[in-house]
Amino acid sequence: MHKIDTICIVDDDPIHVFTTKRALRNSQICHQIITFDDGKSAYDGLLNIDTEALPDLILLDLNMPIWDGWNFLDEFKKLNLGKKIKIFITSSSQDPEDIMRAKYYEQVHSFIFKPFSIEKLKAELTD
Repeated sequence: MHKIDTICIVDDDPIHVFTTKRALRNSQICHQIITFDDGKSAYDGLLNIDTEALPDLILLDLNMPIWDGWNFLDEFKKLNLGKKIKIFITSSSQDPEDIMRAKYYEQVHSFIFKPFSIEKLKAELTD
């Protein structure tokens, strides 16, 4: 597996963000990590990043304040950022409706249950 340039974490749980960032750094899976704590700030932030600096992968939580993951996806799919970005939903929700709903977004590559391991993330990236 090649090293990912930038991973974006969109999650309002500071403990999850901290442990995920730490695991990503320790695994040396990526060069850079950016974070946002809700879907709206992530959407706005991505609009203000040059195309070459956009993330290659977004780890997106579903349950967040302001804009949840679904709000983010609904608006993100309308964008033409000039770069294909994979989105992995990372959620503690095991609701079958959430899993099915995620399949309707072509940008969503995978649905990973929290807590997840770097090995699980790497396995999803090689699919």
